[in-house]
Parts: sequence; C-alpha cells; structure tokens
Amino acid sequence: MTYQAKLRVWRGDAEGGGLRDYTVEVNEGEVVLDIIHRLQATQAGDLAVRWNCKAGKCGSCSAEINGRPRLLCLTRMGDFDENEVVTITPMRTFPVIRDLVTDVSYNYEKAASIPGFVPREKGPDGVHRMQQVDVERSQEFRKCIECFLCQDVCHVVRDHEDNKKVYAGPRFLMRIAELDMHPLDNLDRRKVAQENFGLGMCNITKCCSEVCPEGIHITDNALIPLKERVVDRKYDPLTWLGAKIGRRPHP
Repeated sequence: MTYQAKLRVWRGDAEGGGLRDYTVEVNEGEVVLDIIHRLQATQAGDLAVRWNCKAGKCGSCSAEINGRPRLLCLTRMGDFDENEVVTITPMRTFPVIRDLVTDVSYNYEKAASIPGFVPREKGPDGVHRMQQVDVERSQEFRKCIECFLCQDVCHVVRDHEDNKKVYAGPRFLMRIAELDMHPLDNLDRRKVAQENFGLGMCNITKCCSEVCPEGIHITDNALIPLKERVVDRKYDPLTWLGAKIGRRPHP
C-alpha cells in the first residue's frame, strides 16, 4: 500500500534556516530514513543527512522526529497517521552543520578526557582472571552505539549551553560507571566523576534511558549507582574515617 506523506524538514546551516514542507511517497514497511533518501533522490538532492548502516547499530542517523530524539532508521512511517505531518529536525543540543547533520565533536572531546582503563596487577601466573558474574553489571553499557540521543535529550546541556564545559552527559558518566564497576580496573574515579565531569548536575529524570535505542537502563544501572558510590566515599562517616586512617603517615 502506498500513500503520500507530508513531511516538514529543517533546512539550513550554521547561519540559520527553517522548516520546509514536502510531499513524499511512502511504501508499506518503510522507515523515516527511506523517505529521507527518496526525498533526496526526487526533490532535494542537496539535503544533508548523516547515516551509515541503516540497521540501528552505527548511531549515525540521529535526529528529532516530531520533537523526540530518535534514529531515522528505526522509526517506522507506520507509527504515524497517514494524514499527520511528520516533522524532522536536527538534534537540538548540538550545533548545526547543515540540514539534519550536527556537530557532535563535544562528545568526542568528553570521551577523550575520561581516564582510561587501569588494570590491576596480574596474578602470580601472569594472567588476569575474572568471573562472568563480576562483569555482568557493566556489560550492559557495552551495547552503547554512541548515537548521542541520550546526550541530546539531557536538559542539563540541552537547555544550558555553558554546562557543556563542566558536564560530561549521561553517555560518558555511564562510561565512567562502566570502568568503575569493572572487576579488573584499579582506578578510583568517584572524585573525578563528581568534580571534573559534573555527576552532581544529573538529577536522574531518566529521559536519557527513555530515548536509548539499545534499551540501556542508563539512569538506574549506571548513574544512580555511581552517585551512591560518590556519596558513600564523601559522606559516609566510616568510609571517611577509613580513608583518613589509610592516609596517615607511618611513625
């Protein structure tokens, strides 16, 4: 079954732009990215859109559809009424390069600034060993495809541009949590999470989890446990006393 869909697509660049209306043919089972490609082929050959795998695994085709951050390749046209106007805009949190393509370099800068994996010493036989049960907590976070939809929807940076300097966002706070939970990692990242990456600015609204195409429970399984570890270190009296005693010089 075929019908004519009404699209409203943002066109422009860093200097400015606006929404333009188009009518594009839609076939049964197609996704929004299919329609964008047909729009490029038939009416707007200069329309810029970032995409790669078209299978929901590369994270390239992130945009906002009717105001909600989503992947173009995982959003079916069948989700919308045939008479509904489907509005497609670039991710609002990041600067526009052109049309639906945004500059996400902020995310790569944050990724590069996170302290890397620091393994503990190997066993007497020169081998690192860990049990599956010990890695299950952080294994979920490895599913991240870095679409940056969680970063886009996080109001801490979406509504406050200045916060980007001091706030890593949910994707990279999750990365810190992943490393901190790893059974072989030997670096305590709790202080740097709070002081360098703005963990305290996250108010756990769970909007990041709601838009994750991989279904990662970012807030419940990464951010809240990381906050709890920071609080234990900073405010628990026994932990505080133990740290003080551990730092006392030997006579």
